[in-house]
This record gives sequence, structure tokens and C-alpha cells, in this order.
Amino acid sequence: MRNLREDLIVRWTYHSNAIEGNTLTLQETKGVLEGITIGGKSIREHLEAVNHKNAILLLEDLVQKNEPLTEWTIQSLHQLILKGIDDDNAGRYRSVNVRISGAEHLPPDQVRVPELMEQFITWYQTEAMALHPVERAARVHSDFVKIHPFVDGNGRTGRLLMNLELIKAGYPPAVLTVDQRLAYYTFLEEAHVNGNHEPFVWQVSRIVKEGFRPYFHALGLAWEETPESMTPELLERLKVTNPASFDYKRSNA
Repeated sequence: MRNLREDLIVRWTYHSNAIEGNTLTLQETKGVLEGITIGGKSIREHLEAVNHKNAILLLEDLVQKNEPLTEWTIQSLHQLILKGIDDDNAGRYRSVNVRISGAEHLPPDQVRVPELMEQFITWYQTEAMALHPVERAARVHSDFVKIHPFVDGNGRTGRLLMNLELIKAGYPPAVLTVDQRLAYYTFLEEAHVNGNHEPFVWQVSRIVKEGFRPYFHALGLAWEETPESMTPELLERLKVTNPASFDYKRSNA
């Protein structure tokens, strides 16, 4: 179990940072987390790895203490993500308007961010509690990044919040891998622009299922693989607007 946790921290850190453009490899990320300096890589990339691990450790502490999801929780995780990188904005809601490169969705005006974050927490404490834990985790991530409350680090923070919900409910974390990035962005855009959350919930549920595989292996249990393809019928049910843009390498789950 100790080895599984250490491996999870490395993979989670590597993939979450790689999605945002960090060029450290998986093995380089492991080295940085062990205190090794990687030649040819920026200080920022080193800090992003160390900061993400520290944010995971805080997340684990929050789970152990059964802390509720609050704005303080969100800001504390974000503060660690940007520590030493952008201390002026770490843990602070943005005071400028932003655009997400390549996205149709336009994040709300900066003056609305505090109000929308308050509404987000209210939704979480009420309506979200009626959702299945995996769906709730996916929606927490999706709805949070739709607000885009920080200047930088929203994606990493959103994935931490998603996994905070999953771990609290007894599920393994969902490690969104960098090769799933295009589908990940496509599904989020579908949720943000068209209000269709099902594709992203579908993606998260597949990854959560795959997250059980290492534990089955550690316990010597058989893992029955039942491939599920992206059939035309499934695409129709998900009602995704641009299926041609998928680059989702689905695992057998």
C-alpha cells in the first residue's frame, strides 16, 4: 500500500502538470520529488512538481480530518500550487479578466468571481449531495474550472478538488493522463458551453474504474477486462458536439 501511494503521487503529479505544459518526464518528476535537480529544466517546472506533491499531502490531511469543502479549502490548495511561482496570486481570486486559449467558453467577469464561488459552495452543500459520488466529483471539477477563479493553476486545483471528493467517498483518485488531454478539454467545453455534463462524467467514471486495477494486482485478484468502445450509439447518447476531435485512449475497464 505504501508503494502504491508513492507511485500514485508521482503519476498524479506528472500527469496533472504535463496537461498544463510542464516538460518533466515521469522519471524526472520522480527524481524531483526525491530532491534531485534535473538539468535543462526550469525552476518553475521543479516547483510545480514539489508544490503539487505538497498539495496532495494537504488533500490527504483534509480527508483524514473529514474537512468539508469550503472556499478556504480551495484557496489553501491553490496557494500551494503557486507557492514560489506567483506568490502575489497564490490562493487569491483573480482581479483581472481572462480567456482560456482555444476555448469557446469565456470565464465570467472578475467582479463576479467571489459571488460565483459562494454559489458554487452553496450548490455543493445542497444539490451536489444528491449526486452519485463519482458524478459529484466530476461536477465539482467542471463547475469550478468554468468559474476559473484564479489567474493560473485552475486545472491543477480542479483536479485536486475532484480527487478530494473521490477519496472522501472511498474511491481511488482519478488520474487524468496527458494523452487524454484533448478529450478532457473537449468534454469540459461541452459541459461549459452546452450544459451537457454526461461526457465528462463518463470520462471520469472510466478513469476511476481503472484506478482500482493496481489494488486488484496488489491483492492478487483477477481483473476482468470488458472493453468498451466509443460506439456511434454511445456518442449519440452522450450528444457530444465534436466527436471527431476525440483523442481519448480509453483503458479497458
